[in-house]
Amino acid sequence: MPTASVPTATAPPAGPASPTRLPLFSLVVLATTGFILVAMETMPAGLLPEIARGLDTGQGTVGLLISAYALGTVLATVPAITLTRGLRRRRLLAAALVGLVLANVLTALAPTVAVALVSRFVAGAFSGTIWGMLAAYGRRISPPDRAGLSLAIVSAGAPVGFAFGTPLGSWLGTTFDWRWSFGGLSLLGVVVLLLVVTVVPDAAPTSAAARLSLGKVFRIRGIAVILAVIATWMIAHNTIYTYVSPWLRSGGSGLGVDVTLLVYGVSSIGGIVVTGALLDRHPRPLLHGSVALFVVAGAVLFVGHDSAAAVVVAAVLWGVTFGGASAQLQAALTTAGGENADVANAFLPVAFNVAIFAAGIVGAALLGGIGPVALPVVMMVFGAVALGLTLRGRRSAFPARL
Repeated sequence: MPTASVPTATAPPAGPASPTRLPLFSLVVLATTGFILVAMETMPAGLLPEIARGLDTGQGTVGLLISAYALGTVLATVPAITLTRGLRRRRLLAAALVGLVLANVLTALAPTVAVALVSRFVAGAFSGTIWGMLAAYGRRISPPDRAGLSLAIVSAGAPVGFAFGTPLGSWLGTTFDWRWSFGGLSLLGVVVLLLVVTVVPDAAPTSAAARLSLGKVFRIRGIAVILAVIATWMIAHNTIYTYVSPWLRSGGSGLGVDVTLLVYGVSSIGGIVVTGALLDRHPRPLLHGSVALFVVAGAVLFVGHDSAAAVVVAAVLWGVTFGGASAQLQAALTTAGGENADVANAFLPVAFNVAIFAAGIVGAALLGGIGPVALPVVMMVFGAVALGLTLRGRRSAFPARL
């Protein structure tokens, strides 16, 4: 796509006060928001039988609760962020959290599956709005020379949500009732909302003079390449992550889903730590190395599918390399987007949820055809494509320093 008519954006301002200290607690609050978003999106996956019984419907229909959430995110994120660029960040985040919590409460109280589907769609729309602004918000309230660390902290909520949010919600829902899982997330959302209003610093909106149209933001140098990396890397990850249970059963390693995903989840936290340490100074080699080792993890899963030790090693590599993916890619989008970073980051949840949809189709087709053994091949092939894209865009999309 031609980019000559659109100048490369400059780095976004840190905020009117030019902060000199890292607002650690505020960044943790924003990270907790990310945790809520991921846990809320994936919660039905761990409670399919319970929700189906509670709403008197089939498990396949309950699975649509995840699809409805993703559809709301895909359709609402970009227009919502585009139309709200003139609002101050704290006010916008607080309003979106109010809408998210109310939609989730409606899901918890839903008398029918139809009401639950509508509430999930609305929750997804508010979730996309929050995702679109979260990374840029964390960067704006942080010192410019700590941009990478701030993004790593804010982005930590996503892997923590994948690793612990869904299992915790599943335990709560099976021990008591599925509605308590959604109610507990709503309560946590209220706590985060109060902290956002009272503790998190405000940040100015994008100035009217600096706002580019949606099309021009997409054509900013590097944006398209970054989005292509997001889509291919997420397909590589989600295809096997979604269907890891049948893959483990067919592999003969003897490991269960709970142990494998626990190893992956803990390792992903390690990936965030590594990313936070290196992202400010070495973002480009960090990204290249992460995607390359991710491909290696896929190869180990393919070759060592019948060995428990090999699967554990692969899960560690998988978690460490993919755990920091969100922070690394959001950092690239934020840097490339400059003062239009909110809109640039709004493309991320769209690409992510499209990848989830595509991964589900690809994985289902492989399971019905070749079988689960092909899933690590998808991980390797799409991971290799993502690696090639990072190398191709090393100058235009992935800076040597943030």
